[in-house]
Amino acid sequence: MMPHSSDSPPQHKMLRQVARRAALWLCTALVLAGCETTKPPSETPPAPKPAPPVETPVTPKEVPAPTAGTAAVLKQVSWQELPGWRQDNAALAWEPFLTGCKALARQETWRAVCAAAQKTGKPGREEARRFFEQHFTPYQVAHTDGGDQGMITGYYEPLLRGSRKPSTRYRYPLFAVPDDLLVVDLTDVYPELKGMRLRGRLDGKRIVPYYDRGQIEQGHAALAGKEIAWVDDAIELFFLQIQGSGRIVLDNGEAMRIGYAEQNGHPYRSIGRLLVERGDLPLEKASMQGIQAWARANPAKVTELLNHNASYVFFRELPANLPGPIGALGVPLTARRSIAIDPGFVPLGAPVYIATTWPLSSRPLNQLMLAQDTGGAIRGAVRADFFWGFGAEAAREAGRMRQPLRLWVLLPNGFPVPRNEP
Repeated sequence: MMPHSSDSPPQHKMLRQVARRAALWLCTALVLAGCETTKPPSETPPAPKPAPPVETPVTPKEVPAPTAGTAAVLKQVSWQELPGWRQDNAALAWEPFLTGCKALARQETWRAVCAAAQKTGKPGREEARRFFEQHFTPYQVAHTDGGDQGMITGYYEPLLRGSRKPSTRYRYPLFAVPDDLLVVDLTDVYPELKGMRLRGRLDGKRIVPYYDRGQIEQGHAALAGKEIAWVDDAIELFFLQIQGSGRIVLDNGEAMRIGYAEQNGHPYRSIGRLLVERGDLPLEKASMQGIQAWARANPAKVTELLNHNASYVFFRELPANLPGPIGALGVPLTARRSIAIDPGFVPLGAPVYIATTWPLSSRPLNQLMLAQDTGGAIRGAVRADFFWGFGAEAAREAGRMRQPLRLWVLLPNGFPVPRNEP
């Protein structure tokens, strides 16, 4: 084993440097195809009446705290500086907060506040607000240059029609994780790679980037037998991959819930942006609905358009009675109270307060939410993806949402905040 002490021989230091450079090179080589966390973010037929949700045990994930080297610029503020704080009904965020505590309570910094919340029961509006004010300190999240403006988009849980068997109608498969997909995590040896999970495959003795979307569609990946279901619409399947989770109404009347399992490691590329750059869509129509309409009108061009986004998502079947899709925190998401963030800047699971506007509107949307998910294109300090829930209204609002954002994170009193204020 290579020595770890500072007085190791020069040749050992050189070997460590070479190994570190090799690891960083691997990340750089695969990052173009590569260093990813979970689902990409957002760019139907009538839904059946969902069955009453049944509480199903979910195994929460271990929640990593952001490292000081990647933490956002956090500025402590007073509660009065949160726009509309007293007008928001904090009790509506209480159940999602308790759900998140199933994962957060494993961390020492969250254990006490989660225990206090459990003892509180089911508070009303004012009691919930006082609880957060008593146990948390608000910090405004800013960029390293001191700017506090960012962007918020939306995502939702789509509904597709499908079957467990292929047919002339149901011919577009959803796949589980292929056996030849490697996920490389080097953070135990190289902490500077924290949060970077590399995807690839073996080519002889070399690890190379995994197949991109076009190659997967052409049959290069080892996916025989990995089909979960088949659906009837390629563009709906593409947007299912972007959303990261959804439901399928099967031809036998069964309802299937599916969630994100893995990704091929290639970075998300916006097909809406491509359509705008090519002049195929005006910017104001580059919403999810606008892209879908363009695809319906140009069926011969759909495959080429979709392959522009080399990213490809693999799924897993989830219990149909879950109260919501499973986010990166490992707990079910709550419509209009769960949000996806960049965990390198905002601790996953933390309460966050947003100040934005309703989609395509100047009407304020200021409320308390829970950072319970992440996204492949949710990158940066003041950046978020708003989970709208399930159904036609959720799809409409998520597809239109691209609004300015200011963001505050609420951290338990005494939470070790990096001293990096501007």
